[in-house]
Amino acid sequence: MRHWIIDSDRNGLPNWLEAMPDAKIVCRPEEIEDGSEVKVVWCRLRVGEELSSVLNGIDLTAGHPVVVLSDVPSDDLIMHSLAAGAAGCCNSRAAPEVLRQVAMVVGNGGLWVGQSLLQRLVGSTAKVLGQRPNQAKNNDWGDRLSERERQVAKLVASGESNKEVAKHLSISERTVKAHMSAIFEKLGLRDRLQLSLHINGLSI
Repeated sequence: MRHWIIDSDRNGLPNWLEAMPDAKIVCRPEEIEDGSEVKVVWCRLRVGEELSSVLNGIDLTAGHPVVVLSDVPSDDLIMHSLAAGAAGCCNSRAAPEVLRQVAMVVGNGGLWVGQSLLQRLVGSTAKVLGQRPNQAKNNDWGDRLSERERQVAKLVASGESNKEVAKHLSISERTVKAHMSAIFEKLGLRDRLQLSLHINGLSI
């Protein structure tokens, strides 16, 4: 996967260089080279800049994911970025492992909305689906999971964070993350929102 980062400073932030050591940093979209390989385009949004000006000149319909790297991210900015055609938005100073996770998600066709907004979406989805009078629950999903994985999946699908799940089940957050990875793999899902929809009976 090829990474292109658009920023006025060609040096790049240390976390970018660690996460994507082979990334090419350019100042303008026109400098991005065409190619057949899968690529992710990252655009830095500095303090005081407008989202529209940062995305100007980028072909958001070209088939490759575009991620906004914001110096001051917010849920509203994430929603505006997605509405504009970006595949995600994250903190420009996010840890390298987070940036690698973002790249994996958007590179596989997913959307990156951040933990805060995702929790809100999952919680709202579970609540709305739970209120549907004739909602047919998907009861066969648990057959492929262990008992502990089923417990974790149910709590996450109801909108609980990893920290809340860990406290609820008296396990570590690292263990919760390990269970979540196994759950996603076994059920063929990408994220918590898909898990909530799947468990609560809405086809994906």
